[in-house]
Amino acid sequence: MHTDTERCVRAVRSKDARFDGWFFTAVLTTRIYCRPSCPVVPPKVENMTFYPSAAACQQAGFRACKRCRPDTTPGSPEWNARADSVARAMRLIRDGVVDREGVPGLAARLGYSTRQIERQLLAELGAGPLALARAQRAQTARVLIETTGLPMAEVAFAAGFSSIRTFNDTVREVFALAPGDLRTRAARSTTAPPQTPGVIALRLPYRAPLDPSNLFGHLVATAVPGVEEWRDGAYRRTLRLPHGHGVVALTPRPDHIACRLSLTDPRDLTIAISRCRWMLDLDADPVAVDDQLRTDPLLAPLVDKAPGRRVPRTVDAAEFAVRAVLGQQVSTAAARTHAGRLVLAHGETVEDPEGGLTHLFPSSEALAALDPESLALPRSRRTTLTTLVGALADGSLRLGVDSDWDQARAELTALPGFGPWTVETIAMRALGDPDAFLPGDLGVRHAAAGLGLPVTPAALTARAAAWRPWRAYAVQHLWATGDHPVNRLPA
Repeated sequence: MHTDTERCVRAVRSKDARFDGWFFTAVLTTRIYCRPSCPVVPPKVENMTFYPSAAACQQAGFRACKRCRPDTTPGSPEWNARADSVARAMRLIRDGVVDREGVPGLAARLGYSTRQIERQLLAELGAGPLALARAQRAQTARVLIETTGLPMAEVAFAAGFSSIRTFNDTVREVFALAPGDLRTRAARSTTAPPQTPGVIALRLPYRAPLDPSNLFGHLVATAVPGVEEWRDGAYRRTLRLPHGHGVVALTPRPDHIACRLSLTDPRDLTIAISRCRWMLDLDADPVAVDDQLRTDPLLAPLVDKAPGRRVPRTVDAAEFAVRAVLGQQVSTAAARTHAGRLVLAHGETVEDPEGGLTHLFPSSEALAALDPESLALPRSRRTTLTTLVGALADGSLRLGVDSDWDQARAELTALPGFGPWTVETIAMRALGDPDAFLPGDLGVRHAAAGLGLPVTPAALTARAAAWRPWRAYAVQHLWATGDHPVNRLPA
């Protein structure tokens, strides 16, 4: 979009927040870059230039606006709607892969050379993987500076910087303030979130509108005891992270999601935020989704009733695949019971002073070592589960934000006991495919019958061609027609 100057100028002049994250406005006279909805008086057209990413702005020598804080905008929805190499690379960078494995690790995960990945990212985003990761480190550093009392040296290494000097230089260059000045400025702010020792409190922005009912309702209604809970108006769960573990509490607010993170290692902050945003689908473009679904006259009333529905996802694709198998042909309560037993028997214990969480969900390696006879499941389901966890543990099946959606579907279908419902459920909620579709799902078929839509899978799939590429969101609207706890916020 950044190449369409006329359209960008119109968005800046109207201060349209829907375009935040789609592009960034750099002002040639002040050398400052802003989000499109920046509240200041728009500059002259001849003084504006547009970039596709904050990293590209920083690489061109612009610093972040102190008023609109463009580094805190929602991410571009484009990376969630695509499955090509650039989109997968962006999801991996957001997940901290460059900081942990470097550019060669990023390229290896995608099956390309480092030169190919750098060339593709430069062509589309105006910045290479190192610059993109640097911009993310700068934002992580700002969060730690403003919301914790950690010494600056600890902030630098927790944010992923290799030296304190690089940390200081980057913060000054990007934010035009020294790290200490950033902390002082935040302490004077009346809008700063309350601080609790050991807890990082921050806001997760999103594009309005957002309907939290099915989003949090689904997560809470299917919550695994000990791993997830609803407490004091917040969805809480444990997180397995590269350097340790954590506990997150997510509370829906009118204009943001309040996030409280307790981490055993602050180096996991970036990936924890990324996974929470992914789970809540916060980088979606609800206006584009709803406008497309409204073109079907039978879906339009559902969209108008609850605009901004999101797809509830997961923080761990492998975990969700296991839970999808446990949920085959059983009730939500039975699936929770099966998962709870696995957690008690094979999950790692954690401490949660603020709530009742007790375990991390078991790793694939731990589940691969279990005795199949200990599972209170039908024999065929045991085979399905043990085959799945064996493939996840030995690396022959890899599920994550970098998965190629079509390839992952093919690999899952090849496993015993994986039918279309299980495969599409995993594609929708674990892999994040916005076009995943479940025409054979009982709830979808009941909703379709009630609306006058076709009910056979083939006929419904044909009708749903007009909903593409947002069929996963249409499924959320169809499910929401039923009276089930997954469709409403808990009391």
